[in-house]
Amino acid sequence: METVLVILQACVVLGAIVLGVRTGGLGLGLWGVVGTTILVFVFRLEPGSPPIDAFFIIIAVITASSAMQAAGGIDYLVSIASKIIQRNPRRLTYVAPVVAFVFTVLSGTSNIFFALIPVIYETAYRNGQRPERALAASTVTSGLGITASPVSAAMAAYLVLMAGTGYELPQILLITIPSAIVACIATSFVQQRLGKDLLDDPEFLKRVADGRVELSPALRARYDAKMAGTAEGGSSDAPRRARTRMAEKTASTTFIEHPVPPGGQTAALIFIAGTLLVVLLGLFPGLRPAFPDAEGELVPIGMATVIEMVMFTAALVIILVRRVKPSLVVEQPLLKAGYVAAVALFGIAWMADTFIAANEETIIEPLGQMIDANPLLLAVALFLVCGLTTSQSATTNTLIPIALAAGLAPGVITAMWPSLIGVWLFPANGSQIAAVETDATGSTKLTQIPVWHSFTIPMLVSWVAVVAAGLLIQLIVPA
Repeated sequence: METVLVILQACVVLGAIVLGVRTGGLGLGLWGVVGTTILVFVFRLEPGSPPIDAFFIIIAVITASSAMQAAGGIDYLVSIASKIIQRNPRRLTYVAPVVAFVFTVLSGTSNIFFALIPVIYETAYRNGQRPERALAASTVTSGLGITASPVSAAMAAYLVLMAGTGYELPQILLITIPSAIVACIATSFVQQRLGKDLLDDPEFLKRVADGRVELSPALRARYDAKMAGTAEGGSSDAPRRARTRMAEKTASTTFIEHPVPPGGQTAALIFIAGTLLVVLLGLFPGLRPAFPDAEGELVPIGMATVIEMVMFTAALVIILVRRVKPSLVVEQPLLKAGYVAAVALFGIAWMADTFIAANEETIIEPLGQMIDANPLLLAVALFLVCGLTTSQSATTNTLIPIALAAGLAPGVITAMWPSLIGVWLFPANGSQIAAVETDATGSTKLTQIPVWHSFTIPMLVSWVAVVAAGLLIQLIVPA
């Protein structure tokens, strides 16, 4: 009978997640709360601990981000990223993914990547490159920035769960940042070698013939040179190469400008200063105020409290320095997205904690033993669940407690945590859809098979590389 009850409870949890994903947006969190209600009132389970700290970390960070956005700080960051990308057109497939990763780390959200998609596409196409290579790689690596950012929603959830394990923000970043950089390089290296050149791509040539896309100057030069070479019957190709180089040079010197409102730089620098202060206080616990615990020993205040204080303060400083109306902050798209993430985290995490706490002996311990016997199962579980829920923070709160209960080393768990890159498994994310829609050449695409699309290979390469690198790095990171 007990086994039947556990199965029914598991069905409630899974059903709430599935319905939440189908509803979308706030639906994921609201269905999580409904699932918790059913577990408590129908199955009489004791309510779990709601993720209060993680919830307010997200609210604090997203308030600061929205203040920065309202003051033009996001525009300033995008303008810098745009210049870096456009000044390195020949190394675009390597530069764009790293830029997408770094700016996600700094801002704590991959929403900043939306503004970079047209820049990456235009830079690739103007220079005669296959846009899919840089677009798909950059989309994927922007996701790596979530588990390497001290101010992301997923990091907020992870920090709360890892409290007391000896792994705080410094140890986590020492693993996730370098392993993500390794993954960025590996992904770019593989992606650079995928797909046909545009002039050999039947889909692109069909679009050109139909008039849906116009040849860029660089492609026009190559096309004319190719035709001229054929007509000349094997004569020297030096003039053809010269014409191609001239067209590419002309294309690469034409920049897309991103206007920055007055004060945008100041707002961005204030936000970044807040982020760096969070990292500094994490690196040096002695800088944090300390208070006696139950045993009378002085203990520094937790990083959750630090992040909330610093980021709310950063938001106020931006509002005061740049004279931003508070009502304008509330209207920013980032605040809406952050609120949705906070509610999703709250509902799913509360439901998961209620289920896990009530069934630790029946189901959690066996699962923990499986993960303990084969730790790589944690990476697979994180990858698949994140793909199904499309929520890094909710997945973190669902699976990390199981890994901790199994006695898995914090370093090993942290190394596998970036498996949340599985969020790109299904083409259900705005960045993926935006990249496909922006690419007029048709090189970045989806297929009738939901898990096979332009982002699949870079996602798998990133996953393997980030976990492998993390498992090696965690061996030398002190607890």
